Amino acid sequence: MENGEKINKGEEDEMEIHGYNLCRWKLALVAVGVLCTGGFLLLLLYWMPKWRVKATCSRAPLKNCDVVLLRTTDEFRQWFCAKVRLRMCPGIDPFQTPESMTRKLMNGHAGHLPETPSEHTEDYPINNTEALLLEVRYFVHHSVTYFWNDFRQAFIFWNGLDEGVPCSDIHSVHSKGLSHEVHDYRKLFYGINDIAVKVPSVFKLLVKEVLNPFYIFQLFSVILWCTDEYYYYASAIVLMSVISIISSLYTIKKQYIMLHDMVAAHSIVRVSVCRGNKEAEEILSTDLVPGDLMVIPPNGTIMPCDAVLISGTCIVNESMLTGESVPVTKTNLPVPTMDSRGVDDEIYNTEVHKRHTLFCGTHVIQTRFYAGEPVKAIIVRTGFSTSKGQLIRSILYPKPTDFKLYRDAYMFLLCLVGVAGIGFLYTVVNSILNQVPVGTIVIESLDIITITVPPALPAAMTAGIVYAQRRLRKLGIFCISPQRINICGQLNLICFDKTGTLTEDGLDLWGIQRVENSRFLLPEDKACSEALVKSQFVACMATCHSLTKIDGVLSGDPLDLKMFEAIGWILDEATEEETALHNRIMPTVVQPPKQPLTEQKPAASQEMELFELPTTYEIGIVRQFPFSSALQRMAVVARVLGDKRMDAYVKGAPEVIASLCKKDTVPADFAIVLEEYTKQGYRVIALAHRRLESKISWHKVQNISRDAIENNMTFLGLIIMQNKLKQETPAVLEDLRKANIRMVMVTGDNMLTAISVARDCGMILPHDKVIVAEALPPKDGQAAKINWHYADTMPRSNLNVINSQDIPDKMVNDSLNDNPIIDYHFAMNGKSFAVILEHFQDLVPKLVLHGTVFARMAPDQKTQLVEELQNVDYYVGMCGDGANDCGALKRAHGGISLSELEASVASPFTSRTPSISCVPNLIREGRAALITSFCVFKFMALYSIIQYFTVTLLYSILSNLGDFQFLFIDLAIILVVVFTMSLNPAWKVLVAQRPPSGLISGPLLFSVLSQIIICIAFQTLAFLLVKKQPWYEVWTPNSE
Repeated sequence: MENGEKINKGEEDEMEIHGYNLCRWKLALVAVGVLCTGGFLLLLLYWMPKWRVKATCSRAPLKNCDVVLLRTTDEFRQWFCAKVRLRMCPGIDPFQTPESMTRKLMNGHAGHLPETPSEHTEDYPINNTEALLLEVRYFVHHSVTYFWNDFRQAFIFWNGLDEGVPCSDIHSVHSKGLSHEVHDYRKLFYGINDIAVKVPSVFKLLVKEVLNPFYIFQLFSVILWCTDEYYYYASAIVLMSVISIISSLYTIKKQYIMLHDMVAAHSIVRVSVCRGNKEAEEILSTDLVPGDLMVIPPNGTIMPCDAVLISGTCIVNESMLTGESVPVTKTNLPVPTMDSRGVDDEIYNTEVHKRHTLFCGTHVIQTRFYAGEPVKAIIVRTGFSTSKGQLIRSILYPKPTDFKLYRDAYMFLLCLVGVAGIGFLYTVVNSILNQVPVGTIVIESLDIITITVPPALPAAMTAGIVYAQRRLRKLGIFCISPQRINICGQLNLICFDKTGTLTEDGLDLWGIQRVENSRFLLPEDKACSEALVKSQFVACMATCHSLTKIDGVLSGDPLDLKMFEAIGWILDEATEEETALHNRIMPTVVQPPKQPLTEQKPAASQEMELFELPTTYEIGIVRQFPFSSALQRMAVVARVLGDKRMDAYVKGAPEVIASLCKKDTVPADFAIVLEEYTKQGYRVIALAHRRLESKISWHKVQNISRDAIENNMTFLGLIIMQNKLKQETPAVLEDLRKANIRMVMVTGDNMLTAISVARDCGMILPHDKVIVAEALPPKDGQAAKINWHYADTMPRSNLNVINSQDIPDKMVNDSLNDNPIIDYHFAMNGKSFAVILEHFQDLVPKLVLHGTVFARMAPDQKTQLVEELQNVDYYVGMCGDGANDCGALKRAHGGISLSELEASVASPFTSRTPSISCVPNLIREGRAALITSFCVFKFMALYSIIQYFTVTLLYSILSNLGDFQFLFIDLAIILVVVFTMSLNPAWKVLVAQRPPSGLISGPLLFSVLSQIIICIAFQTLAFLLVKKQPWYEVWTPNSE
């Protein structure tokens, strides 16, 4: 089939689409075929969507088709079909007014095409009755509705307000809310705002399960055996099948109910929306559409959609989506200044502006509003388009598991079918020569097929997985994708997140190192001394954070908490009443504590002189710019009580903060000092300060861009945090090393810190060389380039740097020639990884083969790395805490989340014990399940071929096994062995030798074939010896 048009271009779910119309003469032919084949053709067309469409339809243009045939463009090339439906609408674009649409369209076809794309508008100036209703064609696939668009001549999916909308338009055009008319018009396209996970009825699930090819084959076998009077064996197979179907129905139904209950938490709530400039009205969340203006209640809510904040602040728990239990602060989307609008206006994007976006399913704990303005958010996506909807879709419609074992199993079954065909022909010919009745010939020849391809094979194959899943549950590892257990037996590379996975979640303050007169002072272990209370350094620690009080308890990022606790200050937040009463109230105020001034003496009981700072010394946080992983920093604007001017404070990655500061304030030995700390594995955070001009008022601060604040800063110094390794980390990594399983660190932390932790935990051995690849993008007409240097000689000049477009052989050879035992590792950060992926694609396989440390990696880069490792034939496992690892956990062959919360929806495996000791356990159980699957397959193949040969020999003398003989072989011998074989537990330690990945391997084939030959030889010999006995008589159809 020629390539068709594509929908979802460049996306993960990209598909080719072909149009078809129903053809009457083809339908008539199919009906005749169904009657002639006794309904088997209908089953075949049910299993094969492509054949079904081609057998009943003719090709047609997409704009006029009745049916669409879809094929995924990934490696699986799956086929789907969908029926095209019609709907009457006043227009074809949810963001254009019906009035403008009727001027451009006549009878559903394009008139004069607009020269430029229409702007999003909220006006609706005409009466609905005057609008010309148009036919809109659409189809639904995997819970997503695609509409035919005459202007684009394609089926398109209306995602929401997050497609190509400038940030300025969000505030100027969309901040008024929708009128009832526009709301009703948009609802025609977006439908009900609901992530509906319908729990199918037992009858529907039963029909779907019974129509599985495996059960159809079993049904065919049972009918055949009953015809041949093999009632006992047929009854046993029916009983097994019924038990298997009931078990499968129970599991599937339970999973649907769990998913439905998880989604139903937000399904219907009452929300307040603003209609134009009128007062807010209450509606059901199911009626929300993109563009609606929603008022977030002060006491919080569960978000029923994705929305962008345009006023106020929210404290949100996003654990459902990310697994991160720490509440995050969401601030309103900044209003672009007048001079930045137009060409340079930033386009709104949910991922880029996630700090201003409330995601569906997340829990808004608290809201804060200023100057009596309620907290408002504009709906950007609803239903299955939301972040939660996409997550649910990935669970409802998962990609098939691509594993060599299953591919080989199908090939092996085809071989068995071929062998059965030979036996079938032999039986037919032999029976005709011996004048056997036609009815007997049909039954016996078909019986050969049911013997060669054993109906109990799939049930036997899954037994090992079921037992492994049970053992994993006892170890505290829960699985939502049982087929992945077998794949985990093949894992030969594990990617680890660092913080919270290899190291402890919390950070301890090791000390601070302040800067005065552009020079570093000596390190200090405490930041709460009286002399520092009014210093800018402590003021930065006290204000530059995203902490909040929830039910009177300080909550927020663990790093922020440790910093704030280290200075012992007090945080006060304005109540709702205070916020409503005052026009310019500071929402958050910090002040130093009452401090006892005493000399440090060992005596426990001593008199203390209480020193209290003036109560007037308070700092109010006027504006907060939340931490951005892309910018690697956060900032605040604060003002000391009574001071006319404001101060800006920034904290973040030292290299980034230093680049924002005036060069004369950054110490000359900054790089050396930073390197010393990061080499020792400390996490270093830099602080900076800037005194703002007096002309910057409170109102101006609320709308100022962070770029205008974060420049010309004064460098204040460093905070040094200690991130300890988890106790079990080194031992687990040593076990993996002994098992020849490669380990890779993928972290968002500093590179030198990551390399240090990799050395401490044994991922990089003490004498191994680490080569850093620093890739630079094209600049000023110069091509992209890569600088290479050893990690232990960080470049402060170009003396240690080799500039090369390829991996420098000299560095690699030097590493290996010094000592053959010494290995070398590549390390790089996220920026370098992105440049190499874009400009040095041929280098990627070489780098990932020896890359061990990937630092400052964004969430999507972690997923890209997993894909690149899979491209060089690694079976990749990913172990993370669920926070920023969801994409990588889903993409890896075996993703295991250490989140105590239910981030398991994003990960095939979830460990209830937050330590990496679950990784060897998972691999061990995977290997046990995989070996069991191989053994079961070999045993079932032997049994079927040997029984096939036995029956063929007996057919040659017009005889067969009796019903009870079949029953004894198939039940007492075969199934007992198969199910007890699967009970074998995993070996207690990981060994270097992994199980083979497929059935088509020398040792396995030799094992099966040699056993078959031995059995056939013995059977043939015994058969011939019996025939030579004097008491043996040849039976014929005419014998008595």
